[in-house]
Amino acid sequence: MPKQRSETSHAHANVNAAAQELLIEGAGCASCVVKIETALRNVPGVSYAEMNFAERTVAVTGSAATADLISAVQGIGYNAKAAASSLDTDAAAEKELADKAYYRKLLRDTALALGLGVPLMAYGMITGDMMIHTTGDRIGSAIVGLLTLLVMWIAGKHFFVGAWKSLRNHSANMDTLIALGTGTAWLYSVVVLGVPDLIPELARHVYFEATAMIIGLVSLGLALEMRARGKTSAAIKRLLGLQPKTARVIRDGKELDIALERVLRNDQVRVRPGEQIPVDGKVTEGNSTVDESMLTGEPMPTVKKPGDEVAAGTINKTGSLIFVATRVGKDTALARIIAMVKRAQNSKPPIGRMADVISGYFVPSIMIIAVLSALVWLNVGPQPVLAYAIISATTVLIIACPCALGLATPMSVMVGVGKAAEAGVLIRNGEALQTSSRLTVMVLDKTGTITLGAPQVTDVQVVQGESEQQLLCIAAGLEVGSEHPLAQAIVAAAVTRELVPEKITDFAAISGQGAAGIFQNQQVLLGNALLMQNKQIDIAQHTAAAQALAAAAKTPMYLAVGGKLAGIIAVADPIKTDSIAAIKRLQNNGMRVIMLTGDNRATAQAVANKVGITEFFAEVLPEHKADKIAELQRQGEVVGMTGDGINDAPALALADVGFAIGTGTDVAIESADITLMRGSLHGLADAIAVSQATMRNIKQNLFGAFVYNTAGVPIAAGILFPMFGLLLNPVIAGAAMAFSSLTVVTNANRLRLFKPEQH
Repeated sequence: MPKQRSETSHAHANVNAAAQELLIEGAGCASCVVKIETALRNVPGVSYAEMNFAERTVAVTGSAATADLISAVQGIGYNAKAAASSLDTDAAAEKELADKAYYRKLLRDTALALGLGVPLMAYGMITGDMMIHTTGDRIGSAIVGLLTLLVMWIAGKHFFVGAWKSLRNHSANMDTLIALGTGTAWLYSVVVLGVPDLIPELARHVYFEATAMIIGLVSLGLALEMRARGKTSAAIKRLLGLQPKTARVIRDGKELDIALERVLRNDQVRVRPGEQIPVDGKVTEGNSTVDESMLTGEPMPTVKKPGDEVAAGTINKTGSLIFVATRVGKDTALARIIAMVKRAQNSKPPIGRMADVISGYFVPSIMIIAVLSALVWLNVGPQPVLAYAIISATTVLIIACPCALGLATPMSVMVGVGKAAEAGVLIRNGEALQTSSRLTVMVLDKTGTITLGAPQVTDVQVVQGESEQQLLCIAAGLEVGSEHPLAQAIVAAAVTRELVPEKITDFAAISGQGAAGIFQNQQVLLGNALLMQNKQIDIAQHTAAAQALAAAAKTPMYLAVGGKLAGIIAVADPIKTDSIAAIKRLQNNGMRVIMLTGDNRATAQAVANKVGITEFFAEVLPEHKADKIAELQRQGEVVGMTGDGINDAPALALADVGFAIGTGTDVAIESADITLMRGSLHGLADAIAVSQATMRNIKQNLFGAFVYNTAGVPIAAGILFPMFGLLLNPVIAGAAMAFSSLTVVTNANRLRLFKPEQH
């Protein structure tokens, strides 16, 4: 079936001018995500809101005012503020400093809590007794209780504040579970000390060490998680690092070094060897080579001369260049790439939205399980039943925090999208990332995708009455105003031979067939066999010659003047040097590769044979390309379409994933789900390889998180006690919860080591 664009895809398609980003404070776990997204989507004027739990940011699309968005977030117990521009390097540095300060605070909290908890736990293990027997025990434990309260105030305060805010808003999150677990353990211990007669003698056990240890271990887990999380933003940091701080402009004949934000369109800019190009522009003076690998993934430097375009962030290698600034600020290719990567990292694939929904129900369910567990122990458990009930309920609350579940998807998406950007692949959203991993068919446009897209005239065959030069002059005169690649090849051939195109009037393009005009009061036609047939031009005696040209991977075009065939002009579009190897990579990956072209069948067959494609659609009109995609989808295929992002727009839009081929600053960034910054089809194979690796990583994370929670909760509740006499210690539960999140983050960071197949 044809693809049904999801709400997420639709939102991303309109995310440009109406997009805002908020930084969220106080979101403790994945259960917060659904609440925050729901609150923002209910604000009038908001069309979509999507939160990245790993980054604690939320992207909002729509016309709502920032103040209204912040108010909505505050209304459900969280804090929010507007995020700085993704291009603001100073703001990025400021955020990095703030993150480091918070990381140091978490380490301080860890040291404080474990500094008390570890000695207490060691004492309990050595003496084997944390029971209250004597007045001396009560006095010593009272001092420990006050110290634990101090730890709870300094190192654990934010858990209790977060829990209180959630309670006021009739919800629950990770803070609720930790606050309930540690608070219950501390209060129970205080009751044991204050009114021991209320507690059975066998249950007079204090758990101050558990409270301190849990706060310390959770804080340690958050600190290690935050440190690992910082690595996932490496791609954005590298892209931001491509922006120089200043530019050298020429104004009134003088060269001035000015701040980058003061560069204006049409300014003349000079770059010397070894310098980064500050803004997009068109070269007016000088010759040089430019390293564009940081944007396109293409390792070979590109030669630049007057008339060529240069992109911000690339490095001028050899000569000095002067260029006119054409795009500055947020309009440069680099700025748009940074914005797109950031947006994609914040988006969720469908599998991630499922995890968020589960997390939304998870915390209330765990609270119910904790209560049921305590009731079971109180009713059928051995003595001391009260102590066992407190331990099981506390352990269930602590072990079940769904942090790992919430981090599983966004961490992998952030690393995967960043990894793709390094290879010159811009993934637009999480849905495209997920769907790319399960494509079964890849449809490739021929011209400009498999071939260079720069056709050249190879043959001019005269049929009657005219010389080769005259035929070219007439054909060039007809096509001089056309932007079609074949038309431009004919005009270029005339210019190369220093021929003057004839004056043709009444030009008319005939879609999928060719063009027509008037020359010296006679109709001129240039196009394929279908055009000749429709205009009743006799070509029967020359079809064999045309077929021979087509069999050699050339495109023959018939030229008719005054109702009679005058000649045949053949144009060939060279196949890209690496297309064969890239297509082989796709096929080795189990993908069915199909070529789609408007060219004649014989030429299509010749190109297909050369590149190793066994299936192709030829002579397909532009408006019918989408029909071929729909036909494949009806067969149950998951279809990717690769084209130039402009002529193939309907097919790209209909495909399950559309891949736009682009190069340099001319990239059609907004035209497809995934944009390939360089012209090579290896970028396509790399994109699919990265998406498959990312989805494997997400599934590993989700599997680990689900297994952890599914197995951990019953064990914490005491399911192993009847058979083995084992009851999980709350401290062990705290350690397991903290390190489950760290495991997910570490596994996601493994993606940074992933390298697509070398080529």
